[in-house]
Amino acid sequence: MVVFSTEAQPLDVYRDPAGCQQLPTLAHVLANQTDRPVKVYGNPFCLGPSVVVQPGYGTHVPGGAGSFSA
Repeated sequence: MVVFSTEAQPLDVYRDPAGCQQLPTLAHVLANQTDRPVKVYGNPFCLGPSVVVQPGYGTHVPGGAGSFSA
């Protein structure tokens, strides 16, 4: 899992993520490089509606308030 925030910051890399992970404050794009679907949430608690990102795909994410679960 790789998260892009800004051009001035290194990528955030999550190796074999498990459970609920809060997105970085300035997160902008999530790329799912795992072998399983990932759910992206609009809150830091992995609750409520989510967007499913299939392996090999990505999505824009809500920075600062969002989270994902793998």
